[in-house]
Amino acid sequence: MGLFGGIKAFFTERRAKPDYGNFEKWFVPHNIFFRKSEGALANNEIIFAAITKLSNAIASLPVKLYKDFLPQYGHRLQQIIGAEPNEYMTSFGFFQTVEVLRNVYGNAYAMKRYDGKYSVVALDLIDPSKVEPMLEETSKELYYRINAPAGVYYVHSADMVHVRHITTRIKGISPIDVLRNTINFDDKIRTFSLDQMDTSIKAKFILKMAASLSREKRAEQKKEFEDFYSKNGSVIIIDSGSALEQIKMDLIDPKLFEIERITKARVALVFNLPLYKMGEGNELGNEQQEIAFLTDTILPIVRQYEQELDKKLLTAEEKRQGYALKLNMGGRLRADTKTRGEFYFKGVRSGFLKPNEIRAWEDLPPETGGDKLYMSRDLQPIDDAAKQGEGVNE
Repeated sequence: MGLFGGIKAFFTERRAKPDYGNFEKWFVPHNIFFRKSEGALANNEIIFAAITKLSNAIASLPVKLYKDFLPQYGHRLQQIIGAEPNEYMTSFGFFQTVEVLRNVYGNAYAMKRYDGKYSVVALDLIDPSKVEPMLEETSKELYYRINAPAGVYYVHSADMVHVRHITTRIKGISPIDVLRNTINFDDKIRTFSLDQMDTSIKAKFILKMAASLSREKRAEQKKEFEDFYSKNGSVIIIDSGSALEQIKMDLIDPKLFEIERITKARVALVFNLPLYKMGEGNELGNEQQEIAFLTDTILPIVRQYEQELDKKLLTAEEKRQGYALKLNMGGRLRADTKTRGEFYFKGVRSGFLKPNEIRAWEDLPPETGGDKLYMSRDLQPIDDAAKQGEGVNE
């Protein structure tokens, strides 16, 4: 069987098996995050927090199919992308998982599943550790080699949705690999601090006794002190000739917090997150912070998702007709009630916002007459005002 025959048989096999065939073994009962996340994602709360913020931010964005700026709710792709990419995931869970994989492995893959008419009916996530992108030597076309439990398959790039981190060629670079030295250093410092706490002296006081006391007398005095302290901890009486000195020590080295701040700064730098998202620094206002986060961090990720989904899921004819998939960032850009109200007010009076568009953003039902653009009567074009002025002068 040739290359394309193998791919055809691969898809035929998947149509015949609703349990996803061998791909199910990659997820159940195995944890696909175990290998790289061990000591990083699963055991490092700073990296876990960074990836959680990114994946939740992307998954929270509504995904819609548009044609000429109008949502196409009845289109087949809207159901797949906006509601149910496959039988076992919601749209939120799908994009959250894709973003986690992208940030852990540097690459996330979702293979298109077809029906008998060669229409896309679902997107199935693939374990990134089982996939290797490669260029065909003669045609220079991109294929993905999948090391499945049942054997090796080759899938053309047109059949695979692939989002990645920054890349030098066709495969993304894993941020976890970039942070490997930082993770190891942070782990060693934490382990050293915990070892110090475990092996440190737990005593709180030093009881000084006269050197001339016999061993029995010293043991008796120590026992009396312990009994008295256990019953009257707030008041301690010392016999003449004895002295009590309190031991003062820091259980946690203050330098540990400085090292943690350095780790947060490095993680934020690699994941392109503003430092305030990692709990450090707060120079801007809340609205300015959100705008900076969306512009510098989320927008490049969103553009990659949109272009990859358009390229792989829309047919050439649909693209010519003006179809496009978009992750709507408008909801994240909402300001406080006062600022939002002023924007809506100016938008309606200036004739660039429709009342029903505003009601949709605020999760309110449309009203009759709300689909029209309105213009305030106290406004008129400057040219008209100039013409009226010429008439008066005459």
